[in-house]
Amino acid sequence: MHRSLRRAACALAVTLAASAPALAAYPDHTVQLIVPYAPGGTTDLMARIVAPKLSEVLGQSVVVVNKPGAGGALGSAFAAREPADGYTLVMAVESSHAVNPNVHQKSSYDPVKDFAPISNLANVLGVLDVSGSSDIKTFQQLLDTLKAKPGRLAFGSSGSGGYSHLFGELFLSSTQTRMLHVPYKGLGPALVDLMAGQVQVVFDNLPSSAGFIASGKLRALAVASPTRVKSLPDVPTYAELGYPQLNTPSWFGLAAPKGTPEPVLDTLNAAIRKVLAEPSVVQAIEQQGAVPDYTTRAQFAAIIERSNAVWRKVVNDIGFEKM
Repeated sequence: MHRSLRRAACALAVTLAASAPALAAYPDHTVQLIVPYAPGGTTDLMARIVAPKLSEVLGQSVVVVNKPGAGGALGSAFAAREPADGYTLVMAVESSHAVNPNVHQKSSYDPVKDFAPISNLANVLGVLDVSGSSDIKTFQQLLDTLKAKPGRLAFGSSGSGGYSHLFGELFLSSTQTRMLHVPYKGLGPALVDLMAGQVQVVFDNLPSSAGFIASGKLRALAVASPTRVKSLPDVPTYAELGYPQLNTPSWFGLAAPKGTPEPVLDTLNAAIRKVLAEPSVVQAIEQQGAVPDYTTRAQFAAIIERSNAVWRKVVNDIGFEKM
């Protein structure tokens, strides 16, 4: 019996010894970074800002792979099913990992159970837009108009059940006002109709609105940001206006399939910390209207769980019919 135990112990030691170099050598080949959205969007831009420097820090290529569809669900589900070896990473963002799973009856992935959080990368600031030609000049004027004409104004979104839709519903419940919701196939068409006066409000991410605001085609009435934005010094934050619950920027982070070895996750977290300390990366992220935000793995896990709780409540409160 003792001989058998010794043999088992020796076998275990050999196995551990064999696996240790593999972990120590991570990564030894190309890492794919799944973006569950189309090229050109905010998630894609963030991935492509981070990937080159992450490649440099890791010593291996990090290749961005776009797998769009179903509001981020297709790419996220694909990543969840990939081998948990550290060679598949995924952009874990608020829309795909907190909003999307809560608006579908049967989500093809669980944002908490199917992924191992690595770190947040950036917080993208939100902005409340009206047309540059609108008579509404301030946030208070918007509230006054909404209360004087309940249900007469409309807000456009990227689609029913999307982040911009649910944020709009959170805005309405927080301000105790009513607007008609007009869903579009993406925020681009919604912004076009906003500028044309077909809808009166759009809740957008700052990166996609910044150019239109600068040109005067759109007017920003409020921003979701810890402090006022340098490029929009006269635009108050939601917190300043008395609505701190609306003042949370949208997060864009990095995750791996559940079961990825702890040493690999630690290596990736440490690498992200170095990447986000690079001035060129910081500048590129800030140019997109975002704020770099390194977190520990535990901190990012808490962000994901907290956001899921927020959007689950919004979905339930408005009686949203899950898709």
